[in-house]
Amino acid sequence: MDNAEQMEVRFVDIEIKLVQQEDLVESLNQMVYQQGKRIDQLEAMLHKLGEHVRDGTQQANGGLVNERPPHY
Repeated sequence: MDNAEQMEVRFVDIEIKLVQQEDLVESLNQMVYQQGKRIDQLEAMLHKLGEHVRDGTQQANGGLVNERPPHY
């Protein structure tokens, strides 16, 4: 194999590695995007849960929650 053929083989190897890197970066980008969406969903759920807990605490202070039934 002469020098030109060796260079050609090296260029092909580099191009293959570049394509693999581009695929990996795209896969990682999609994963980060999906995780960001999931984080947004979880934050919204956490916010709703916090509101629910606050509302329950306010109701408990008003005597509506955890009040003993009249037969006690």
